Amino acid sequence: MKREKHFDIIKRPLLTEKSSALTSGNADEGYAFEVKLDATKGEIKDAVESIFGVKVVSVNTVVVSGKVKRVGRILGRRSTWKKAYIKLKEGDKISLVEGV
Repeated sequence: MKREKHFDIIKRPLLTEKSSALTSGNADEGYAFEVKLDATKGEIKDAVESIFGVKVVSVNTVVVSGKVKRVGRILGRRSTWKKAYIKLKEGDKISLVEGV
């Protein structure tokens, strides 16, 4: 698979309280990413290994439904998106924030 395609699969890292808890403490190294809605676990694994040069042990995915939002009288809906939790081989690490 081409490297450009890997960057299409991984949209952005999720830097939240829950994802920060995965990377710190006694838990195994884990990271969260927003990925393409139609990406498979195998494609996500290949993309992370190619982009960051690490060994992925497991990939868990969650499809997050879009919320209904209101602006005045008008109802709208946010887009549905997919989240991937990545577990790395012991000793591997990804630096998501520059300088860390």
